[in-house]
Amino acid sequence: MIIRPFLRAALAVTLGLSVVAGGAQAAAPLSKVAAPGYYRVILGDFEVTALSDGTVELPVNTLLNSVTPPQVDQMLAKSYLKSPLETSFNAFLINTGSKLILIDTGAGSLFGPTVGRLVRNLQAAGYQPEQVDEIYITHMHGDHVGGLMADGKIVFPNAIVRADKREADYRLSQANLDKAPAARKASFQGAMASVGPYVAAGKFKPFDGDTDLTPGIKAVATHGHTPGHTSYLVESRGQKLLVWGDLVHVASVQFGRPDITISFDDDSKAGIAQRQKIYADAAENAYLIAAAHVSFPGIGRLRANGKHFEWLPVNYSIPH
Repeated sequence: MIIRPFLRAALAVTLGLSVVAGGAQAAAPLSKVAAPGYYRVILGDFEVTALSDGTVELPVNTLLNSVTPPQVDQMLAKSYLKSPLETSFNAFLINTGSKLILIDTGAGSLFGPTVGRLVRNLQAAGYQPEQVDEIYITHMHGDHVGGLMADGKIVFPNAIVRADKREADYRLSQANLDKAPAARKASFQGAMASVGPYVAAGKFKPFDGDTDLTPGIKAVATHGHTPGHTSYLVESRGQKLLVWGDLVHVASVQFGRPDITISFDDDSKAGIAQRQKIYADAAENAYLIAAAHVSFPGIGRLRANGKHFEWLPVNYSIPH
């Protein structure tokens, strides 16, 4: 009888401390920091590392063509999404065992503060920019070449940059810049500022269409989105992955409707034809796809569903 009041007091103190502790935990500030943006898959004898450059919110309901904004909103809603759509900017690092090859470089400083994170994620993944031997560019829009330069300096000092000759001739032309509409001039200026220093340093080596670039990696012409838009087929021990650049910008819309284009296209009709061709081939042969603007890490496969296609993200796996 004498001990019981003390037990009640001790219990009250204990409960009180728990409430205080619980309150302190609830009041902790939000971190708002994600893990480093890299993800690896093994492809035969190769190691493929997806690198996030960040994300940008795009008003896709006004950027997509052949459909009205309400129609786009309806299609996005089926995937629990809305416009502006937070869109991934992805690049891909291929370690062949003898070479380290980067496909695209992200936006650098050309698209604002939410991107330009490729180098820090490259370093988090265990590599340094100086180790990159070659850089293959899918096309010269700013979100794919902007990461070549930082603060007026070459970011990858030991790398040779490669892209389709048609792309270089078009995007690095002062005459084309001069006659481009005001809304499109920035894409020429960004390419010149990013690729130009590598050209001047003798570190730019264009190719012409379908070309074997290094053992296990081949350039595949997918012209349309831009005049020299290129995908890259990576193959090792019979396993294949196609890095396809900007064949798709809005997965939740354009996989179901390959006929829908985006205002960034230089040749929308050719872009549709390339998209339909690659969709069909990828679905039939079930090889991996690495996409620049599908939600990070942007690696998966396509499955045909009647006249439409479905995106199947790669199963999460830890390489070992």
